[in-house]
Amino acid sequence: MFDVKVKKHKVSKKTKRSWRKYSDVQDIDAFLDNNRLEERLGVPFSERTDLQLFTIDKTAINATRNTTSKRATRLALKNKEPRCFVSLKAHTCVPDPISKRNRVSAKKERINSVLQHEREKKIKNILQLKEKKALKNILRANTSVNCSERGEIKDDIWNGTNILLPETVMEWMSSDSVRHTIKYLGVTKRKLPSSLGKKPSILSAVEMPHPGTSYNPSYNDHQKLLNEVAKKELELIKKEEHLDRVTTRLFQKISLKKQEENMMKEMSEGLSKNCITLNYKSDHDQEDSAEKTNSKSVKNNKKTLVQKRKQREQKQAVKERTLVKLEKKKVSDIYKLKVLQKEIEAKEKKQEFLRQKRIKKYERESLMPKTLSRTKFEPIDPDFQLAEELTGNLRNCKPSKNLLKERYKSLQQRNIIAPAVIKLKRDKAKMKKFIKPDYKINLDDIEKSTTFSNKNRI
Repeated sequence: MFDVKVKKHKVSKKTKRSWRKYSDVQDIDAFLDNNRLEERLGVPFSERTDLQLFTIDKTAINATRNTTSKRATRLALKNKEPRCFVSLKAHTCVPDPISKRNRVSAKKERINSVLQHEREKKIKNILQLKEKKALKNILRANTSVNCSERGEIKDDIWNGTNILLPETVMEWMSSDSVRHTIKYLGVTKRKLPSSLGKKPSILSAVEMPHPGTSYNPSYNDHQKLLNEVAKKELELIKKEEHLDRVTTRLFQKISLKKQEENMMKEMSEGLSKNCITLNYKSDHDQEDSAEKTNSKSVKNNKKTLVQKRKQREQKQAVKERTLVKLEKKKVSDIYKLKVLQKEIEAKEKKQEFLRQKRIKKYERESLMPKTLSRTKFEPIDPDFQLAEELTGNLRNCKPSKNLLKERYKSLQQRNIIAPAVIKLKRDKAKMKKFIKPDYKINLDDIEKSTTFSNKNRI
């Protein structure tokens, strides 16, 4: 049969809707589906070879052979490619559309290529002007420095040894002066920061407890601990008594009536005398002001030339006398060498004593916590038990210290955490309650209205 050609009607495809309705895209979809299937499955079967399509069955031959040992199978499994590499392989048979790709060389390869190019230049003695000058300087200095390759740092910059300066010179020089001199010899030496590796406190993280705090302590250790606790308690009691004596006991208790009488006496005493003194002062001030107005004005008399000359001569004479005194003192100091030596020795002894005092103070303060906040550090109360409370075994021993609190106080003592007053509940502001003028109730008006209504009912 012949294919009947259907006459296509001319239709407007102005809009998307009309284009989708009247356009036939079945052949294009079929072609694209075939291409996608080929990409997934690979080359079509018509184009494949016989070796790719068929395989030779060798089961009968393998059955006659001896089975391999366990060791051989394990080795085969080790040599076999792991399954985890399957995700790295291509999951489709689609060939790469770009057959030739530009390969980007790695950073190490690029560095090596540059270095190789430079080495070839050096072998051929093709050097730049800077390099020639550097070689001349090296020959003059006669120093061989092992230079590492570009981009590599082998030596430790913090622990660099100084070869240029001898040890005899280094003994009497300070670290700053050594660094200053080495700087101009072409070697740099870094200074380690002072805060690096420095602990905030000398105290250990976990202190050894007192032997008297044991659940089964010796008699002497327990008595020592109790004596220490008793001394601290006595000091606290003394402080409290001192404050009580200085504040509350210092003042006498007076009744309210007596206070009012004393106040009235103090306020009323000396009123007349004060008034007289005030009037006398006002009269005296008026007389002084009248005298000042009557007194004649003093003229500004200038110094004459003779007076100025004499003043200069006096100043010059004072300078000469001071210079003569200094010269005499120098001569007299020569005969006072023994006295001066004794004074120097006494001064040195005093300085040494002050230095030792400062060292002891520094050692004492290093064990004490620093002031990191406005609240003062208060150490935790010592843990102790009386003789009656001692059990002698761990089973009946009761815990007497909070471990979390003890660790928190240890962090404060070692200057890691600033001491502070911990508040578990916030201080809320008090609510101010008041009644609005519209909601105020006048009780008198209510009573009047109730009485008036009761009378009407009657």
